[in-house]
Amino acid sequence: MLDKFSIAKVIARELQDGYYVNLGIGIPTLVANYIPEGIEVVLQSENGLLGMGPFPIEGEEDADLINAGKQTITKLPGSAIFDSATSFGMIRAGKVDLTVLGAMEVSDSGDIANWKIPGKMVKGMGGAMDLVASAKNIIVAMQHTNKKGESKLLSECTLPITGLKCVKKVVTELGVFEITDRGFELKEIAPGVTEDDIRSKTEGRLVIEGEIPTLNID
Repeated sequence: MLDKFSIAKVIARELQDGYYVNLGIGIPTLVANYIPEGIEVVLQSENGLLGMGPFPIEGEEDADLINAGKQTITKLPGSAIFDSATSFGMIRAGKVDLTVLGAMEVSDSGDIANWKIPGKMVKGMGGAMDLVASAKNIIVAMQHTNKKGESKLLSECTLPITGLKCVKKVVTELGVFEITDRGFELKEIAPGVTEDDIRSKTEGRLVIEGEIPTLNID
C-alpha cells in the first residue's frame, strides 16, 4: 500500500511544464515536494500566493509565509503575494490548470464531498467550491476507506456535495483510478495490494480490465 508521501509522488507525475496548480489541504500539499526534474510549474495558494515553493527546512520557517492550510511554506524567485480576492479571481477565471484536493467521499460519476460532516463544527467551505467549479482538471488524494473501514469511493456521496461530476482521477493507498462513464477504472495498483482488496473496499462501480500495472514510486 501507499503512504501519504507516495500518494503525493504519484500525483506529482501528473504535473506538466507550464501548469498553474492549486494544492488543497492535507496530502495534496505534499505534492510540492515531489515536482519532477525538468518540469516548471507555478503553485497557487488561494490565500494569496503565486509561486509557492516546497516546505521549509526545519529552523528556517517564516511564520508570515503560509499556505491555505496554515502550514509554513517557501516562495520561489519571482513569486507574488496578493489579497485573497485577487486569488479567487484567478481561480474563477479558469487560470488554474490542475487542482489536487483531499476528499471525504467521491462518487463513481465524479462528484466530490470534501467540506463538511453534518453535526461537526466547520470553519467554512474554504476554496473548494470555487476550485471544483473552475479548475480544468481535478485529482483527489485520499484514503480509500474511512476510520470505520467503510468505502469512500461510492456510487453516490452521502455527505454534502462540494461539486458535481468534476473529479477526473482519484489516488488512494490502494491505487490510481480514473473516473469514466463506467465508474472507477483501476489504472495502476499499489505494491502488495490485490484486485480483491480493491473490490472489497470499493462501494461504487469499479472497472478492472486486463493486466493492471503495479505502481512504481521510486
